[in-house]
Amino acid sequence: MQPPRMRALPMRKSALLCALDIGTSKIVCLIARLDPIDSFESLRRRTHRCRVLGIGHQRSAGMKGGTVVDLDQAEGAIRRAVDAAERMAGVQAESAIINVTGGRIGSQLYNARVEIGGRAVNEANIQQVLEACAARTEQQGKAVLHSLPTGFSLGDTRNIRDPRGMIGDALGADMHVVSCDATVARNLMLAVERCHLSIGGMVATPYAAGLAALVDDEADLGTTLIDMGGGTTSIGIFAGGSLVHVDALAIGGNHVTFDIARGLNTRLADAERLKTLYGACLSSFSDERETIAIAPTGEDGEQPIHVPKSQLLRIIRPRVEEILELIRERLKSAGVAGNSSSRIILTGGASQLTGMPEAAKQILSGQIRIGRPLGIQGLPESAKNPSFSAAVGLLVYPQAAKIEYFRPGRRSVEAAATGTGGYMARVGQWLRESF
Repeated sequence: MQPPRMRALPMRKSALLCALDIGTSKIVCLIARLDPIDSFESLRRRTHRCRVLGIGHQRSAGMKGGTVVDLDQAEGAIRRAVDAAERMAGVQAESAIINVTGGRIGSQLYNARVEIGGRAVNEANIQQVLEACAARTEQQGKAVLHSLPTGFSLGDTRNIRDPRGMIGDALGADMHVVSCDATVARNLMLAVERCHLSIGGMVATPYAAGLAALVDDEADLGTTLIDMGGGTTSIGIFAGGSLVHVDALAIGGNHVTFDIARGLNTRLADAERLKTLYGACLSSFSDERETIAIAPTGEDGEQPIHVPKSQLLRIIRPRVEEILELIRERLKSAGVAGNSSSRIILTGGASQLTGMPEAAKQILSGQIRIGRPLGIQGLPESAKNPSFSAAVGLLVYPQAAKIEYFRPGRRSVEAAATGTGGYMARVGQWLRESF
């Protein structure tokens, strides 16, 4: 089973899109209208202006670590979020672009070569070498989310963007493939389809968040994006304008909440409130003097107890440090070096914890900033924060889908629907627009 691939958005056509961010802590549905534009100054690769018409968000249910664990509960939460967005927008959604965070999302790199006998490279040669790459990506039990050609080679010359017309003996191609467990993708699709929505496309969460929160220069120069969600923390590394690596950890902001609930003997809802109102990653001199009221578990009406704020911070800090140290190890094992490791953007709901950028700087070093959705209109003020980056990125993704490789059959459907030619025709158009 392979997830459906998103059709590239036609350059000069408007569209209504529905994006569904299905997370462990919340589910967000955005319905938006995309209208063609000439260009954004800092977001040159965007071809459309996005205006949100409707938004609905609900507390997540039936989800754990980015995967469906209770189909009925997940369906109910999705239905409520979609219904709220549809009512606000005044339209009925028929399909949705959804994200995938769980299921061990990860990256694989593939390459292939074909002999061209010293002739000039043509479209058929390019299709042949890309198909040779794609043929190697099929893995038992894995669902391919993205197939991103990262460059071509002719002999010893590498990192060629467009080899058409160039001469060589052998044409090579490198392809970055993002995949996840097929079972996780299938159950996520099933939960959405039970809400009478078809799947317009599936996007890896760190890719979506990066599309929303990064400006073009950051993607070109090299940046690591860390999406800190409730049940998962996912990593997307961008370089040369493309996504070059993804990874994910099954640990997130909810684990901090659980630690608070256990450490202070309080209910989960109260622990979440304490984290939001008083939580921080770094301590200050006033924390010992300042006290916070804690409602203990048990019978209602029990008198709250008061503890120093520093006790709450002593619970939060070790878990935050653990998450950041795990990220550091994953980045190290991925071989991230240079600009990508020195420029880091934190996004997602858990990144809003007070002092998170400072804590990340201590452990990860480099330049750290909080990433929020960019270039979006119609979002309410309450949604202009890092926890909505992935949802907004799902609306941006159709503008970037044209640089992906589609296997024969799927590609022909996409070409017929959009009026575009082969893969290199789409990439050539993208290069002309972007550079």
